[in-house]
Amino acid sequence: MVVTDPAITEGYRQDRALDPSAGKPLAVVRPLTTEQVQTVMRWASAHRVPVVPRGAGSGLSGGATALDNGIVLSTEKMRDITVDPVTRTAVCQPGLFNAEVKKAAAKYGLWYPPDPSSFEICSIGGNIATNAGGLCCVKYGVTTDYVMGLQVVLADGTAVRLGGPRLKDVAGLSLTKLFVGSEGTLGIVTEITLRLLPKQNRSSTVVANFPTVDAATSAVLGVSGQMRPSMLEFMDAVAINAVEDKLRMGLDRDAAALLLAGSDERGHSAAEDAARIAEAFGQNGATDVFTTDDPDEGEAFVAARRFAIPAVEAKGTLLLEDVGVPLPRLGDLVGGVERIAAQREVMISVIAHAGDGNTHPLIVFDPSDAAMADRAQLAFGEIMDLAVGLGGTITGEHGVGRLKRPWLANQLGPEAMELNRRIKAALDPDGILNPGAAI
Repeated sequence: MVVTDPAITEGYRQDRALDPSAGKPLAVVRPLTTEQVQTVMRWASAHRVPVVPRGAGSGLSGGATALDNGIVLSTEKMRDITVDPVTRTAVCQPGLFNAEVKKAAAKYGLWYPPDPSSFEICSIGGNIATNAGGLCCVKYGVTTDYVMGLQVVLADGTAVRLGGPRLKDVAGLSLTKLFVGSEGTLGIVTEITLRLLPKQNRSSTVVANFPTVDAATSAVLGVSGQMRPSMLEFMDAVAINAVEDKLRMGLDRDAAALLLAGSDERGHSAAEDAARIAEAFGQNGATDVFTTDDPDEGEAFVAARRFAIPAVEAKGTLLLEDVGVPLPRLGDLVGGVERIAAQREVMISVIAHAGDGNTHPLIVFDPSDAAMADRAQLAFGEIMDLAVGLGGTITGEHGVGRLKRPWLANQLGPEAMELNRRIKAALDPDGILNPGAAI
């Protein structure tokens, strides 16, 4: 389906990052099949028209920002899925939501682990584009750990199959992994073979409040040094209060930080792990610790953590960061963000997948206040510089997109940056696939 009505194409100009530089596309194309994607790319290649691949539009880095006189190719209508319980795999199209893949797997007693906070509204194709993670990736890994095979349409319209439902396969270069996290700059994914696991065990959940951020980050190290929890999440005081404003669930408004942890080990092991986590929290200064084996109680706290971004967003426009550091530097990163917030006089809330060092500083500002908007932009760049300086990354799971691209070379260095460009040029010599994004 080709759409040119400006009233409809307007809704495809930006993803959730709301990139102000978004252009006006010539058309939005919503294919149903790989063959239709090939037709679009052959035409675009012949006429050298840029194509911006788009999933559900939930991206947070401007990776799906439309370009003037280009095409937005939305995979939202590509929604087939087949689950094979014998091989524990699912073959699906990219337009399915993450939650829908989980639901399809659950019918067979299986589980698809990657779980971004936006799992109910983000697509599998988008997850592959950014190599999305989520709350349970501290134990179960990220999207690439579950991608066994892909069908990809290249810039010239060629369709290639990579990998497949084989537990072992080292024939040729690892091209499947090359496309995971490439943000639509190397090809358009039209079919995915995903690895599934037996359904997750029942979890024990531990929640603790801390009087200082330093105490909370020390507690993260205390837990990680002795076990691998199924979840270990962080919320600062701004996030705690923003969530409490909306959900009214009795969170401690005076706490400087909250940690949410879980264990899903079999049998009594989950409860034993929860007790060890609670002990580590207490040894690092937690003011109160709550432990539960009740799945509904545990899920209520998980829902609160997932709600943190929209809750903070209610306080103003956001610039969303996605920086990560080696776990021992987590405290240095969070402390550095606090100093940047004070220096630039902007509110910055930090939430984090603390167990793997991936943080989401949320810069809150008023776009009608030009001076504040400028300070927010300065803080945005300084946080990425801080992360790189600590041996970290400018993006753990949201992708580089367009908003973070100016900082990419500083992280990669000139040699790796040039290698990225050479790979891009080999697969997309005319530069029509998502130009201006990622690389």
